[in-house]
This record gives sequence, structure tokens and C-alpha cells, in this order.
Amino acid sequence: MPANFRLGTLVSRPMPPVERPVCQFAAEPPQSSLPHGRWADTLQQEFMAACLRVEPEEGEEIGSLGTITWFPDRTWHGRTYVPATARTSTGMELFGYVSFSPGDDEHDPGDFYAWADYTPDTADQHPDWRMDISQEAVGGWRGDGDDVAAMTLVWGVPLVRGGKVATAELGARTVDQCAVTEDRFTLLAPDAYADEYMDVVLWDATGGELARESLYEED
Repeated sequence: MPANFRLGTLVSRPMPPVERPVCQFAAEPPQSSLPHGRWADTLQQEFMAACLRVEPEEGEEIGSLGTITWFPDRTWHGRTYVPATARTSTGMELFGYVSFSPGDDEHDPGDFYAWADYTPDTADQHPDWRMDISQEAVGGWRGDGDDVAAMTLVWGVPLVRGGKVATAELGARTVDQCAVTEDRFTLLAPDAYADEYMDVVLWDATGGELARESLYEED
């Protein structure tokens, strides 16, 4: 019988203090299915309004919005975030999110806010990409001293087969995870804290690493 078992009861071992504590798994896991029906129509109106506020760089034309792809919801700090992407008629990609306060009744959300931006850099231009991810900071988490972690919403699509779970890694720590649903995932986790920066990691069903991407462009 292993030394840490006594009559079927697991005896926990004390863990040493963490040198630089940071929040882990702060966001609720997805609570709803991907948007559809009238709920999708409501979110679409908010997202389209945000897209209309996007101002392109000089010489670029965003074009008209195509079909919106919705991603799993994540809730943090009293707000729910539903990310989205959409290709445009000029080959650009619009990306962003709709957030809202869930309220007391899950069918009566309010205080909507939507944000959007665009990029000409799309996955079909990069056959070497293993994930297509977007991100935006949605708040901060104050740690020791003056350090503040950027609470960052990340949503993406695996471009390799077999992905089952995506995780956010801050240094050696896993700070969030999300199951891949219909080839989509959403993370909401701390980034840029104590000289550590987030990696997004895609895992298969056996716990094997399929892909790893930094949120930061390499030189």
C-alpha cells in the first residue's frame, strides 16, 4: 500500500508557498452552447455595430461583413465575453467580442459592450500556422507590488487535427484551459506578469502537445 494512503483516504502533502502568486482558472468555463437563433441575432447586432466603428489604415478597405463565427463564452469579473470573427468582402478578417452582464436571469442579459478590430493577416496566407488565434486585454489583476497582469481574452481555431483542449501557459504554470468545441476555443487568463508571457497550447486526447503559440510576434 502506498505510504500516502490510509484505509482508502488520500493524505494530502503540504505545498510550499508560491514565490509570485497569480490568479489561475479565474474565468468560469463556458456556460452555454455556441450562439444560435435569436440570441445569435442579438449578439450579431452588437458585433456589427462595433465593426462599423473600426477605422481602417490609410489605403486599406475593410469591405462588407461576411458570416460571423462565434466562439465559446467565458465569464470573469461579473461579465460574460463571447468572441467572434468574420471574413470580409476584401479578404480582411474582423475580430472582436460582445460582452454583457448576465443579470439575475440568464435570459435577461444587459449592459452590452462590443469591441472589434481587423487584420489583413489571415490563416490562408500562412500554411505554417498550427492555430489561428486572436486576443484582446479585457482587464487587469493586481499582484505583488506594482505588478499588474493583463487579463487577456484569447479565442482561436486549431489548424491541425486532433485538438481536444487548449490551455493558457504563463511560464511554467497553466492558468486556464478550455475544451475545443466545434474546432473553436476561448481562454481568459493573466498575461504579461512578472516578466512571463502567455503561450497558447493545443493538446490531443492523450495529453500530447500538438501546437504552441506565443501571443507575441517573434523578431
